[in-house]
Amino acid sequence: MKQIILVFLLLTTLFSNGQNNIYSKAFGKSKDKVIIFIHGGPSGNSTLFEYTTAEKLAEKGFYVIVYDRRGEGRSIDSLATFTYQEYFNDLNNIYKKYNIEKANIIGHSFGGLVATLFSEKHPQKVESLVLAGALFSQQETYDNILKTVNEICISNNDTLKLKKIKEVKGLDKNSAEYRKSCFELASENNYFKMSKPTKTSEKLRLDYDNNILGNNIRNQNAPIIFYKNETLKNIVTKSNIRKLKKQFKVYAIYGKDDRIFGESQFEEIRKIVGRNQFVLIDNCSHYLFVDQQEIFIDNIVNWLKK
Repeated sequence: MKQIILVFLLLTTLFSNGQNNIYSKAFGKSKDKVIIFIHGGPSGNSTLFEYTTAEKLAEKGFYVIVYDRRGEGRSIDSLATFTYQEYFNDLNNIYKKYNIEKANIIGHSFGGLVATLFSEKHPQKVESLVLAGALFSQQETYDNILKTVNEICISNNDTLKLKKIKEVKGLDKNSAEYRKSCFELASENNYFKMSKPTKTSEKLRLDYDNNILGNNIRNQNAPIIFYKNETLKNIVTKSNIRKLKKQFKVYAIYGKDDRIFGESQFEEIRKIVGRNQFVLIDNCSHYLFVDQQEIFIDNIVNWLKK
């Protein structure tokens, strides 16, 4: 009986200590400029950036920290609520764990929303913000996906897919099902892939596939719980970014072939952050730190080493 109580107390301690549940890893020297990478999702993880880019960026003189958000990837937690406030709490614990006062934050995809809202809440902890293929107007992105996929289906006379698009448009826009359906349509039409893969990008992908060793964990329930618990379900962060750029540098880097975004969105984010803080990379899609890794790293170095 005592052993059962002891095990129960141990498990309770582990689950109550938020920091213990969060997977994280640091690359480089702690004395160097700090970069924290925030992955996409919900349901994502940082493995692609970690295995392909983190160490190379650290070699350029940065202290690079990656982590998987609570309940996602390797940060397994059945009690995760998947709210922005939980994301902020755990990111604050990353700061504590690595004894960081200020960091340059790179937010990728959905991670761009997390990074932007965290930066607004804790500007004193942010040296600069880099939006990398980051969402900043969710509904505009969904609208662009549905519009452009619809055009493809009309061109291909794909009546079944056109019917599906019509059904998706009828869904609750603040639902996990709507988000999932939009991104499924984008994926089915290769919106997240390079149009012309290079030898370097193909090798990076192959090396990644050979090295993840089962670490590419994706919690498919994460979006469902997020949309159940979080009030900020389908948001626009343009005004947030405009306010933040008055406090520190905000940069934006996107792939020209990242087809979840329309040209008007690229132009809008360029105007918001400023011409010198914006880069649109040719022959590059959503995972720009793999598609065009050298260009991605060069821009990060040029921006953050100023």
